[in-house]
Amino acid sequence: MADNNEEYMNDFEEGTVTLSLDDGRDVECGIVAVFPVGERNYIALLPLNDDEAAEGEVYLYQYFEDADGEPSLGNIESDEEYEAVADAFDELMDEDEYEELLADDDEE
Repeated sequence: MADNNEEYMNDFEEGTVTLSLDDGRDVECGIVAVFPVGERNYIALLPLNDDEAAEGEVYLYQYFEDADGEPSLGNIESDEEYEAVADAFDELMDEDEYEELLADDDEE
C-alpha cells in the first residue's frame, strides 16, 4: 500500500490525481482548485481522460493533509454538504472568470 500512496503523492504534486471510482474505473484528473467551505477544505478535480471531461463534469471531495503535509481525499457525506461545496466552487469559478476578464481588459 505504501507504493500506491507514494504514486498518489507524486501525481498530486504534479497537479494530477488518479481516482479509483466505485465502478472499477481509474480516472486521471487535473486539480482545479483547493478551497475552504466553513471549517473544512475541499478539492475540485477535472477528469482528463474520461467522457465526463467532455461534459465539463468536476469531482468534488473533502481535502485533508496529515501532520506531515501528505494530502488525502474524503467523500462528501451529505446532500447539504455537497450543495454548499458546489455553490462555493461555482462562486470561486465566477470570481476567477471575472478576474480573467479584468486581466484581459488591462492588456488592451
